[in-house]
Amino acid sequence: MGRACATMTAIPVVVGPTGIGKSQLAFELALRLDGEIVVADSRQVYQRLDIATNKPSDEQRRRVRYHMIDFVDPASDFNAAQYVVGARAAIDDITSRGKLPIVEGGTMLYVDAVCDGFSLTGIPPNPALRSELARLDVRSLRERLLGIDPEPGVDLKNPVRMIRAVEILEAAGPPLSVLRTRTPPSWQALRIGLVAALSVIDRRLDERSRRQVERGLVAETQSALDAGVSPAAPVLTGIGYAEALSHLRGELTLDELPVVMARSNRRYARRQLRWWRRDERVRWFEIEPDPLAGILSYVENPPAPPALSPSGPQPLRPFAPPPHEWGGQGHLPINGEDKATSP
Repeated sequence: MGRACATMTAIPVVVGPTGIGKSQLAFELALRLDGEIVVADSRQVYQRLDIATNKPSDEQRRRVRYHMIDFVDPASDFNAAQYVVGARAAIDDITSRGKLPIVEGGTMLYVDAVCDGFSLTGIPPNPALRSELARLDVRSLRERLLGIDPEPGVDLKNPVRMIRAVEILEAAGPPLSVLRTRTPPSWQALRIGLVAALSVIDRRLDERSRRQVERGLVAETQSALDAGVSPAAPVLTGIGYAEALSHLRGELTLDELPVVMARSNRRYARRQLRWWRRDERVRWFEIEPDPLAGILSYVENPPAPPALSPSGPQPLRPFAPPPHEWGGQGHLPINGEDKATSP
């Protein structure tokens, strides 16, 4: 099996929008390639909360070993820097045992961080946090920043610089000096993207949201609250649990709950598509018909890794749309909506 390219191990990295079938593909690849799965999901790291986080089933976990899930207390914080340390250790462990790591996930920052090393420009803006920080005076903003990283290396008189520093640190964890250094891994990331027409993705998300409510999402959310997890905990502010909290507060009926969840998921799927579109290293596969055979061929015969510049990884080149034009619809998701693009 051709897993090595110029002495560099080629590792499948399955990406794409939520609900597209990444988890099932990673599972099928692991079964066929003697692999283990390294999950790149900012919510699946948390223990006990399984339904809205879309964790693998018990049957899947009996047949394939999973890493980077179910190890953080829901009341705790967890960031991308911690994820990179754990994920790279897991990948090293898997390869040392002669197995194939398969990275799978939808948390874009986590995937990019573990595959490329940190890039501060890759951490997206957080409008809500920026709005909160903009209300602080310079002294309070400085105290907030220094409380996270005592040596941030930014102009402590410049509110714009300090706000961006806090934004990065909240997303990735301190210190900034480490985050400024990109450390690419010793393996080649084979980015495998799954895609379908937006109408297909939307139908899948509608069905998944309905199933999650039927499986007991509200009860799982209430159980977390009863166990002392704050409603403001990161895991409970994500899609599914946030809407379940609204239901528990009487703001949504049970019938409205899956509808609102699906709407939130559709917006998130479009953000993910915009994120992955920028990276021409992704090799895209339609989910219909079944792409497994083509993906196996790609993994077993990977392309040669790109040559690295002495100065390190180069900026991403402009996005080139996949040949199928996202499901053959001639549409790309723009600004969260399905808007027609020029041919």
